[in-house]
Amino acid sequence: MPRLREVPRAEVTDERIIRFYDLLFGPDRDPAVDHGTATGSPGDWWTVFANSSDVFRHAVHGFALYRNAGIDPMLRELGQCRAGWARGSQFVYSQHAKQMRTMGMAEEKIQAIPYWQTADCYTPLERALLAYTDGLVLDGGRVPDEIVGILREHLSDEEVLEFTYITCLYDMHATMSKALRLEFDDRPEPVVEAASPEGYDGDLSATLAGE
Repeated sequence: MPRLREVPRAEVTDERIIRFYDLLFGPDRDPAVDHGTATGSPGDWWTVFANSSDVFRHAVHGFALYRNAGIDPMLRELGQCRAGWARGSQFVYSQHAKQMRTMGMAEEKIQAIPYWQTADCYTPLERALLAYTDGLVLDGGRVPDEIVGILREHLSDEEVLEFTYITCLYDMHATMSKALRLEFDDRPEPVVEAASPEGYDGDLSATLAGE
């Protein structure tokens, strides 16, 4: 379950939040109790973000901004999906894989997001955008001039800025989803100490050294 409290419908006073509760779950459901959205996600991103009306509104404004951006929506989704995968967010990756499929992206390209570096199904611009996304998400913004040069051959400065902002926005959402265990990112920590075999109390270093 999420690490923060979900806000029940009865406690919401912000009309914007109520509107999204109605839109995504229906007016007769309390999403903090009756989970589930049309895409198959639990929907607890919305009920947890409802803890702060200001944060909720800011996030929703961000969605409106990117939907009005001039960048090709298919290219935008390519960056969002790869950002989710690179950050390790099953939620962001899954949602935007679904969105690309809805928009008509070739299935081959969707499936190749995790290993785009060795896939030959992408255009030069798409490959540059995927490399740029990895620079933003995995390398903290360290991007070679050569990658940016390819982007600027195909895109306007406005489009490059929009892609950068949107991709970083979804890197943030992926990070928050993992930290707060929201939606499909409600998973236990995978890296934990494996138990020793019963009765083992030796010194592993000494064993490996042959001592």
